[in-house]
Amino acid sequence: MIRIDAAIVRVMKTRQRMHLNQLVPEVMKQLHRFKPDVAHIKKRIETLIETEYLERDESDKRIFNYLA
Repeated sequence: MIRIDAAIVRVMKTRQRMHLNQLVPEVMKQLHRFKPDVAHIKKRIETLIETEYLERDESDKRIFNYLA
């Protein structure tokens, strides 16, 4: 879990704004030795939204903005 969260935050910190279809493959690429499934990555994204590291874009819910 921590590895997935760290990878998501690393990617979002550099990109600031990303579509879900770009974010998931980028996270999987960062975690090349540890292969999480897509559902688990999406669940961790939701957790990061709840803890206010990320937010959904108001115009398109599949786009995320980095907050922290």
